[in-house]
Amino acid sequence: MDTEILARIQFAFTVAFHYIYPPLSIGLGILLVMMEGMYIKTKNPLYEQMTKFWVKVFALTFAIGVATGIVMEFEFGTNWATYSRFVGDVFGSALAAEGIFAFFLESGFLALLVFGWDKVKPRTHFISTIIVSLGSMFSAVWIVVANSWQQTPAGYHIVREGLSARAEITDFWAMVFNPSSVDRLLHVLSGAWLAGAFLVISVSAFYILKNRHLDFAKSSLRIAMLLALFASLFQLFTGHQSAIGVNENQPAKLAAMEAHFDSSAVGDLHLFGWVDEKNKEVKLGVSIPGLLSYLVYGDAAKPIAGLNSFPKNETPPVNIVFQSYHIMVAIGFFLIGISVLGVFLWWRSKLFNHRWLLRVFVFSVLGPQIANQLGWITAEVGRQPWIVYGLLKTSDALSKVVTAGQIMFSLILFAVIYLFLFILFIYLLNEKIKHGPEEPETIVSEYEKQKFIFEK
Repeated sequence: MDTEILARIQFAFTVAFHYIYPPLSIGLGILLVMMEGMYIKTKNPLYEQMTKFWVKVFALTFAIGVATGIVMEFEFGTNWATYSRFVGDVFGSALAAEGIFAFFLESGFLALLVFGWDKVKPRTHFISTIIVSLGSMFSAVWIVVANSWQQTPAGYHIVREGLSARAEITDFWAMVFNPSSVDRLLHVLSGAWLAGAFLVISVSAFYILKNRHLDFAKSSLRIAMLLALFASLFQLFTGHQSAIGVNENQPAKLAAMEAHFDSSAVGDLHLFGWVDEKNKEVKLGVSIPGLLSYLVYGDAAKPIAGLNSFPKNETPPVNIVFQSYHIMVAIGFFLIGISVLGVFLWWRSKLFNHRWLLRVFVFSVLGPQIANQLGWITAEVGRQPWIVYGLLKTSDALSKVVTAGQIMFSLILFAVIYLFLFILFIYLLNEKIKHGPEEPETIVSEYEKQKFIFEK
């Protein structure tokens, strides 16, 4: 393989692996606020123990996320020096803001969240939980802002020429609120909330099926189901808004997402299929005529820009974008379905009677993770051949001195280290799940006893 392919594989691998953990931290952070908020309101020790258990899982994911995220910043300099020079002013400001306003905020209060239970007042601890949750989301804000600028550059000008050319910020807030940043941020956050919610749902369903920690598991499941229902429906809305923005700012990407080649034709919405890029058609597919045009323009008869209207060397690989996008959407609707069904059965007081649904919940933790990965593949492969859309091509962004052998060696090294970290994460997570919360049944019984005495 040549240097460019290896550099792209390495960065894709490190980003994909790292992205397992931040969504879990963001989603769990929201749930911790909800759980501890219930404890502050009701004084029920069950919610305190619930929070303490999930704080341990949050701390684990945060630690692994930090360890796996550091590598990417070095890759910018080693493998993508031309890119780093070109976007340094933009990325530098966004990443600096992420470090100051997000990472330090989150990590600064994390110790109080984990170790401060008996050392500060309950409301003070609750404030630290809120701050840590906000810090995790602020991290997503600045990372998405930086990435969205690559998709839809704004608030900049180009200085110098040739290999010395670089983008400099002329309007910081125009850069922050570039045309795609808000829609993409909301979509990323909703996917993260789903990742955290379905982790809690999965573990809680497992406990119920094993008849262990039942009060803890049922309460955790109910809280997570509420977040899952909201996040899944919100993600449908944000996904629709993102697709409208893609049509306005990156029409070639939208055409690839639906394998739409003819610019004179209305846009059909495919349910599934396989793209024959050579013959420019979708085989073995099922589509709804005109629905893409209707969703984008509100007019089923209006044509959509097709791939034929773009230079061949400025269009992305179609089939991988098409498949990634459609599998992501399918998983999204599946998560909506089981979230709605779960809340409906809960409302009917029949949720815990359907063991088949609880078994589905156990494996549902994989759904948001797979969908989040496929969403990034759709976004990043869909803007190819551009690394900064319309300004810098990926093939021109490489370091000029790094060799294929050097990248291959570091790729193998990273693969070994990341495999070890993943095994360690799964082992520690499994140990925490096997141990479970600290005797919630005893704690709740004591709470009920005290409540009975107080009422008497």
